[in-house]
Amino acid sequence: MSTLRVTAFIASQYDKAMQQPSYRFLLLLLGFPLHIIRLIVVILQPSKTTVLKGSDRRRQELFDQEKKKQAFFKQEKSLKATNQIVDERLKQECNDQNEGLLFQRLRRDVSIFLTKPVGFTMGLVLAFPMYVLLMIYANPYVKYIAERLLMMVYVVFGVTALVFTILYLSPFDPAINLLGEQASREQIEAFNRVYGLDQSYLTQLWQAVQGVWTFDLGKSYEGNEEVVQTIFRRFPVTLQLTLLSLILAIVIAVPAGIYAAVKRHSFYDQFFMFVALIGLSIPSFWLGLVMILQFSIQLGWLPATYSSTNNLSLLMPAIVLGTSLTAAVARMTRSSTLDVIQEDYMMLAKAKGLSGWTVIVKHAVPNALIPVVTIIGLQFGGMLGGAAVVEKVFNISGLGSYIVDKQFIPDIPAVLGGVIYIAIVISIINLLVDLLYAFLDPRIRAKMKEY
Repeated sequence: MSTLRVTAFIASQYDKAMQQPSYRFLLLLLGFPLHIIRLIVVILQPSKTTVLKGSDRRRQELFDQEKKKQAFFKQEKSLKATNQIVDERLKQECNDQNEGLLFQRLRRDVSIFLTKPVGFTMGLVLAFPMYVLLMIYANPYVKYIAERLLMMVYVVFGVTALVFTILYLSPFDPAINLLGEQASREQIEAFNRVYGLDQSYLTQLWQAVQGVWTFDLGKSYEGNEEVVQTIFRRFPVTLQLTLLSLILAIVIAVPAGIYAAVKRHSFYDQFFMFVALIGLSIPSFWLGLVMILQFSIQLGWLPATYSSTNNLSLLMPAIVLGTSLTAAVARMTRSSTLDVIQEDYMMLAKAKGLSGWTVIVKHAVPNALIPVVTIIGLQFGGMLGGAAVVEKVFNISGLGSYIVDKQFIPDIPAVLGGVIYIAIVISIINLLVDLLYAFLDPRIRAKMKEY
């Protein structure tokens, strides 16, 4: 790409981005030295724009409006006072318009300046971060991912403030819960002083935000363990359990749902949907206890509790955790496939002589999977957060059981850290699901290019 094309491309992206308020603020911030220099140039140049000042027609309009208002409120004023009010309003309008015009002049000036080789080089030196932002803005996919990652930062800090506030307002007292009701006043004050619980709400909240930002959440009240290290040690088990449940659900539910849709109203359709309804109705803790009783105690096929040295010990928890997801995905896959196979383009594909399963696999399944992906993305977050019940039943030292154990103290650093890391993973999963939409549906890809 030649130099002229590069400069023209940067200038066009700058002009386009400056028309969006959020990007306008970032561009002005990241290119602050360049904008200051060009602003001085713009101010020193005479404006060719006509302003309202001196407009007799506008002044007469304001004068008539002011007289009508005085008549309505029965507050007649002298001609001199009315003229002063009109002059002030006219002056304010002129100032507002000049401010807007100044910004437009600055935008046009910088845009033209960047098309020149010297302007492009000067901008590269003074406003390199602004160029990086323009390159991100130019690619719709990268722009979409960057915006979602930025939004994830807001989500993390929002979750931090919300969870901390709830725990702060909790009626439970960590000092009394851990030291016991027989603890003396001096012991309780010493406990609160060690963990900073004697400080104000805002101070503790700020320390919690700093801890999230620096990955240093301090030590838990119970056990005096480093919270981040404990989460890193427990979170892989929970993530492994959730992913295995997700894989089992997809492998079983998607083919079953497609087959039930193709064989609609058959015995297989009725059977699969009946099993799916049972899967949605059974509580996970009860299913876990039944499976332990049947497959561990009576048959002895699988271990009743989780062991990191035995991979089979994770099979029953994964089945229990993924049962509701399997049922939901199967029903959604059947419903979505039924909608797709009744479309006109499916009839056209069959008219071309394609076999029934070829039409289903090539034309129906890709379109039917879009709502299924939505269900999987939403349910995955619920599974990750709801794994605590399964972890308790199968004695798994995961993040869910860790949060539950610390909740009733309340151990603020431990609960806060666990919830935040789950929120981060759920945000990343939702981002991947949104990107998967674009992979599955070309219409969404086209919209993202226009984004």
